[in-house]
Amino acid sequence: MGKIHPENISSPSCSSPYVTSNRETFTIWMKSLVFHGNGCTVFNSKGELCFRVDNYQERCSNEVFLMDLNGQVLFSIKKEKLRVFGRWNGYLCGGFKGRPWFQVRKNCTFSRGNVICNVNLGYENPIESCYKIQKLDKKSSFKVTNTTGEIVAELKQKQSSRGFAYGDDVLTLEVEPQVDQSLIMALVTVCGLISRKL
Repeated sequence: MGKIHPENISSPSCSSPYVTSNRETFTIWMKSLVFHGNGCTVFNSKGELCFRVDNYQERCSNEVFLMDLNGQVLFSIKKEKLRVFGRWNGYLCGGFKGRPWFQVRKNCTFSRGNVICNVNLGYENPIESCYKIQKLDKKSSFKVTNTTGEIVAELKQKQSSRGFAYGDDVLTLEVEPQVDQSLIMALVTVCGLISRKL
């Protein structure tokens, strides 16, 4: 059986485990480690488990949790009710109390362009959108850009070294240097909820 984790290796050189000086490649397997659970499992470029997302209830729940390899909750993500186009709040650590650390707002389907979501940081002190999530041509592919339009992360279907695509449930995520990988994974999680894959 072929391995599904990335083959390229990069060595983190920054003190934070989620911000490195090198581009990092992750493999996302859209399966939960929990029996009969819904979620996904994320491996780093060394093939090590680094993130997992679990929804212990039904698929497309309004609440999901992004965790590290030890099961420690990094972000609790909750969809706001009574929102026509969708809005998700991300809270640091477990629970949904206090101030959201980020907010993702889904654009209406009638809006122009390929931007499907806008991301704000510091929800209680409204600021301009920090990131945009833009859909790419291929299915399940998108990129995250910053305020200057630079790509900070890109998600696409994983391919083998010979160019053969894995199944639709195996994806590659590339995150640029000095970008919070845990935040990017939280945004990927929201996109999974929007596309009803989690």
